[in-house]
Amino acid sequence: MAEEGQFKRNIAYKLKIGDILLGKPIIDNERFSFLELGDKRIVRVNIIGNIVDKYESDGERKYIFFKLDDGSGQISLKVFGDDIEKFKEINQGLTVLVIGTLRHWNNETYIQPEIIKEQNTKYLLVRKLELEKGGDSMKKALPMERSKIVAIKDSIINLIKEAEENGGIEKEQIILKLKETSPDIINQEIKKFLEEGIIFEPRPGKVRYLG
Repeated sequence: MAEEGQFKRNIAYKLKIGDILLGKPIIDNERFSFLELGDKRIVRVNIIGNIVDKYESDGERKYIFFKLDDGSGQISLKVFGDDIEKFKEINQGLTVLVIGTLRHWNNETYIQPEIIKEQNTKYLLVRKLELEKGGDSMKKALPMERSKIVAIKDSIINLIKEAEENGGIEKEQIILKLKETSPDIINQEIKKFLEEGIIFEPRPGKVRYLG
């Protein structure tokens, strides 16, 4: 009963997915404890985004995986067991409000949803403005987080440049070399470099420097 009461007291923080990807998963005895973001210890989140992908297993082990995108990043929603029936009607293309618990497994931070509720697409903008308006103490901590991201960007680019003589580098190698950094953040920054034309993919999973 005490654990249930503690769970109910956890605040569902309104965040951008990009902010979640900046957070540091805190692991206690090999189990995810909370996400550290600035001065916040985050267990539950309140997100608005678009369902851009859905995968439903038809094997013995039943689950549904969704991919949620809010313009700042993407995160997985993973549904198991009895909860599957609650979310079967949620499909790709919907704008939704998600309230759920953060989980971290196999180097991935994801959300185990309690609620997925369809919303009008205008609420994406409403939430964006709400978060940008300020007043949340978390915003004060983000500049420090961004300075870390700049350092990570530099490390990624340096590794890609150094690998030019070998014809590029695998993304997995970058993740292994920067093992102190979340793979989610590394993949996010590599995606930005690709979009900006700073690097290119000669084949899936391998990147080279364009400059």
